[in-house]
This record gives sequence, structure tokens and C-alpha cells, in this order.
Amino acid sequence: MESYSKKGYLYDNFKIFHLIDTNLGEIDFHYHDFHKVLIHLSGNTSYSIEGQTFDLEADDIVFVNAGEVHRPIFHDDSPYERIIIYISKDFLAEYSQADNDLSYCFRNAIENGSHVLRLHSFKNSRVAATVARLTANLGKDAYANELLMQVLFLEFMVELNRAAISDEIKYISTNYADSKVSEIIHYINEHLKEDLSVDAIAGKFYLSRYYLMHTFKDETGYTIGNYITIKRLALAQSLIDAGKPIADAAEHSGFGTYSTFLRAYKKTYGTSPKKRLTSQASLSF
Repeated sequence: MESYSKKGYLYDNFKIFHLIDTNLGEIDFHYHDFHKVLIHLSGNTSYSIEGQTFDLEADDIVFVNAGEVHRPIFHDDSPYERIIIYISKDFLAEYSQADNDLSYCFRNAIENGSHVLRLHSFKNSRVAATVARLTANLGKDAYANELLMQVLFLEFMVELNRAAISDEIKYISTNYADSKVSEIIHYINEHLKEDLSVDAIAGKFYLSRYYLMHTFKDETGYTIGNYITIKRLALAQSLIDAGKPIADAAEHSGFGTYSTFLRAYKKTYGTSPKKRLTSQASLSF
């Protein structure tokens, strides 16, 4: 069975990278346990997220929610420059209030059916200004720099969410997405606890098994079975992180048996749920 790599654990509240690469080749589909913001600065690049593909322009802002399967696609060898920000879900929740939800921009991307935000004038925006201050202070050995970085990051999240609700922006439409596959992906994510066998999904959408399996693989690059496993593992991990007993998390994530969950978990994360939970707690994630 084809597998998809889970890229990294986040033991800090956030991480920021300013990167320039060429000749990266083909990047595998992968996912994270944390949110990701990508600011695309240059490159002939598309971004594929959950079966949707977006052609990026300079200064586009890409939102990738925790657990979403994604990858960049490079159309030539031109330099791929971007700022990447990894964000802990718990950290955002800690500083969010009922009327000031710092994860709004991620939810809004899903509700808008687009993961890419395009500002009319990014370089003159307050978002760009806060990003510039963040990157300028990366790695500085100055008094209270860690505290300053946290303050600047929170300012960035405030400005990013203000931009997300502004009339001066637009969420760009996908350049390519098979409507039937998009419906199937949405259905899977809304029914992870239920029967998601190939036969059940094919029956729900009046498709043959062969057509469903091959169309899903052709359009997304991964098998429907593996996609479902990844999504169930992500749900189980979020329940475990929230304090639910591991066996209950497995059951509430749609795994038929605990042994099935354990095999899939070890294959993906490289350790048992109990060991990983202990490791995370010791690092105050």
C-alpha cells in the first residue's frame, strides 16, 4: 500500500523559515499535526491541498490546516522562495477568545473553498510589515528576543486574521479540482467515524469500485484507503492530545479494532501512541 509521510512534530509554539531552493524535484504528499502558513515569494509553483490545486503568484498566502494532505508542484527550475510558518494549534487556542479566534483564518479558508489568500497590495500591508519584523529578528542573540518573537508572532496572527475578514482581499479559486473527488473528500472528512469502505463510498456516490479507486488516485495522487487512514490517525491524535484515552480515541476515529489502529499508528509515527504521548508531555508541547 502506498504511504504518505508525516513531516515533523512541533515542540515549539511556532517556527519560522525563510527559504530559497531550486531543483527540488517532485515533493511527496505529506501532512502535519500543526497549522502551516506559506507566503509564496517567487517561483513557478502550484500548491495541491486536499484534491485542489492552486497556481500561485508572488505574495500569495497559503493556509494548510493541521492534518491536510498537501504538496508543492514545481513547473520549472526557477528559484522557489517562500516564508513558512508552522503554528501549534494549542498555542493559538491559548491566546484566542470567543470573539478573537486566532485560528479563524484557517477555518475561513475551508469555508471559502480556497486555501489561498491574495492581498491587493501585500508589500504595503500590515501583514508584510509584521512578517518582515519576524524574519529580521530570527536567531538574534539579543535581550528577551524569544519574548519579542512571541509578541511579534501574535501581532502577525492578528493582522493575518484582520486581512482574512477584510474586503481588500480575495480567496482565489482552484485552478483544478475534480468536483466529484472534492465531494468525496468532503464526505470522508465529515464521516470518519462511520463505514468508509470502498463499497460504501462507491454506493453513496453511485460509482463503480473501479472508477472510484482509479479516479481518486488519478486526481489526488494517493489511494482512497491510505487517505482515510491518514485522516483517521490525525483525528485520533487530536483526541489523544486532548486527553482522551488511547483506546477510546481509536474507537472514535473509525478504526474497527485497536490492533488495526496500533499498526497504522506505528507505521506512520514510528512509535506507539503511549510513547509519543509521554514524549510530547516531557517537551511541554
